[in-house]
Amino acid sequence: MSISLISHSQSAFSLNSVACYNWETTDLDLRQIFNEIATEYNNARPTYPPELYADILEYSGVDQTSRVLEIGIGTGQATSPILDIGCRLTAVELGDALTAFTNAKYRNYSNFEVLNIAFEDFDCPEHFFDLVYSASAFHWIEEEYGYTKVHKILRRGGVFARFANHPNPHKYSEAMNKAMWDVYNKYAMKSGPEPEYGEVDSRKIANIASKYGFIDIAYKIYHRLRSLDTDDYIKLISTYSNHRAIGETRLSMFTEDMKNVINSFGGVVHIHDTIDLQLARKP
Repeated sequence: MSISLISHSQSAFSLNSVACYNWETTDLDLRQIFNEIATEYNNARPTYPPELYADILEYSGVDQTSRVLEIGIGTGQATSPILDIGCRLTAVELGDALTAFTNAKYRNYSNFEVLNIAFEDFDCPEHFFDLVYSASAFHWIEEEYGYTKVHKILRRGGVFARFANHPNPHKYSEAMNKAMWDVYNKYAMKSGPEPEYGEVDSRKIANIASKYGFIDIAYKIYHRLRSLDTDDYIKLISTYSNHRAIGETRLSMFTEDMKNVINSFGGVVHIHDTIDLQLARKP
């Protein structure tokens, strides 16, 4: 394992050391959109690399005796590898439909509960959790409030893990990139591609924790390649919040134009994922 360490204190953990986004903003209406498409979200959104969970577990030392909180569980795309450790996992989720979906998905786990509540409204004793983590969800929470509350509810030595996936389709196909962005421009959704997410971006996010009293701050980047056919790619981008925010009629027109572009380039989209993990410890 090779994780980049930014700050060091008394920890003995050995370390070696923010985008092509899903085009989502922090508007509350967009935050609620996922609740309308629980099944589609679960089927289309990717999970995270096994190496990421191995790094979290090594850094945190979480085991069967630990208490863990997941913030913004959604449909549980980042839940099973932590839940399978045998720890007591509590999750909070704003959407009632997402909560119901995830309750059903993990109904056979006695060590799991999901509460239909925003993290901002979650009432918890201080120094309670051994690990708090959030996958592609913490950006919805106001920074100062989010980090301050996480710090408060972690036990001393407890760990905060924040991670997200940043997909970059057609990294090596300029012609396909241009054709796709022409569709976005047609519907006034974007003016051009986002810069590719990299180490500088991840380090910047990791450093936020230092402002709120965390130590042993570290980060790591993982890469993978996914190849989706036209239909699967359309299902994926149809779960992005700001795509759905344009309305059903325009979304239908947009996806039809995008289908035509993808099919004209062979019917396959190669997505280069950059997944970043930030870790921090409460002293």
